[in-house]
Amino acid sequence: MVPPNYTTRFSDGLKKKGLKAGASHVCRILTQRTASLPVLLKRNYDLRTKLPVRIQKLRNELSLQPDTFLPGIRHRTLSYIESNRKPEISFGAYSYKPGGPPILYASCYAALTRHLYNDLDVMPESSRQEWIGYIQGFQKENGLFLDPMIETPLAEEVDWWGWRHLTLHALMALAALGGSAEKRFELLQPFKKKGYISTWLESRNWRLDPASVSNEIQNHAVILQYARDFQGETWCEDSLRDMFDWLDKKQDPKTGLWGKCFNNKHLLSDGVQTGYHLWLLYFYDNRPIHHVDRIIDSCLATQNQCGGFGVPLNSSACEDIDSIDPLVRFSFVTDYRKEDILQALAKSVPWILVNANPDGGWVFRRYEAFQYGHELMRTEAEESSMFPSWFRTLALAYLGKAIGNSQFGSYSWSHANCPGHQFWRPQVPRYES
Repeated sequence: MVPPNYTTRFSDGLKKKGLKAGASHVCRILTQRTASLPVLLKRNYDLRTKLPVRIQKLRNELSLQPDTFLPGIRHRTLSYIESNRKPEISFGAYSYKPGGPPILYASCYAALTRHLYNDLDVMPESSRQEWIGYIQGFQKENGLFLDPMIETPLAEEVDWWGWRHLTLHALMALAALGGSAEKRFELLQPFKKKGYISTWLESRNWRLDPASVSNEIQNHAVILQYARDFQGETWCEDSLRDMFDWLDKKQDPKTGLWGKCFNNKHLLSDGVQTGYHLWLLYFYDNRPIHHVDRIIDSCLATQNQCGGFGVPLNSSACEDIDSIDPLVRFSFVTDYRKEDILQALAKSVPWILVNANPDGGWVFRRYEAFQYGHELMRTEAEESSMFPSWFRTLALAYLGKAIGNSQFGSYSWSHANCPGHQFWRPQVPRYES
């Protein structure tokens, strides 16, 4: 059992050492702290014996149901999303898992998942406006979206979760619903100063936790992109241009990643996870990306024997999409290792689907408990929740972009015209090897 304030105390301990807690690091430490030897032995047994059987079963089902498998997944996932709705509070209120309190993160995940599946199209306009108003009600005068239900010091300190991260998700959800943020963002004011963003980037903790740094950059840069495109803050373009110029200079030409050392599979995986948050910024602005061939090599090298993209066989929703998303996008702008990319993506489909539960929800990582920032966003092993239900559905949507000759490719997924994770824009092939 995780102590109530364990994640906060863990973060405080790292702060004393000048560190910040990355999502993957928190997840690993929670697992180590809470798993007894019998639990670890059972997990290892399940990974080696049960998991391959489940994956093969899904491969068979996919081949036997070429036209009906995805509609079934869609129906079950949307039913799970609906099971978390809290209509007594607001049309747009959702819990993180059934029976829980309303959490803004969950409302965002619901909007984004329903949008992917075109389920918002059938919603009455009055309900849509109520949902938009519900999300807008969480925006404070400084522009950030805060949820008192999950308020904790950690939400102020980190960027892999918390207020800046939640704000990014609220902006995406509002765009999916056809709404917008009403207030300006105070945290952007320092970036108006010429040269500030380069100094800011240089001062980040790249050496010890580049994955968390990339979350921090993504949160701020997405807000810059949003302010430029949706709030008329044209000055943001200059700051973003300086950011891209700085990142171009710091990118490793041997791997296409950001960091200093990638000489083992764990460091390589962390490097790709770092890159994912940054490449999305490039893709949204259609900014040329350097060392594309090496990026593709790095992403392909993260795939494991089960088809997921992580070091553990039960790779997480984050580890999977962090390689799937760039591989899909790069497959549209270069022919480099095109066949290898398509084979790797096809291999990943059964693995993504094996993370769906009978209740229609999805797990973050098979056979493991997961706490996402706050104890109200904790799930036990094999328990469904809203974050992975959205993120794994998003992985399916991107897989469909690349694997056109499949039911995932033939489905008309919806994407939000907004910076973040869920946009899709035709890419101009201006990328450099």
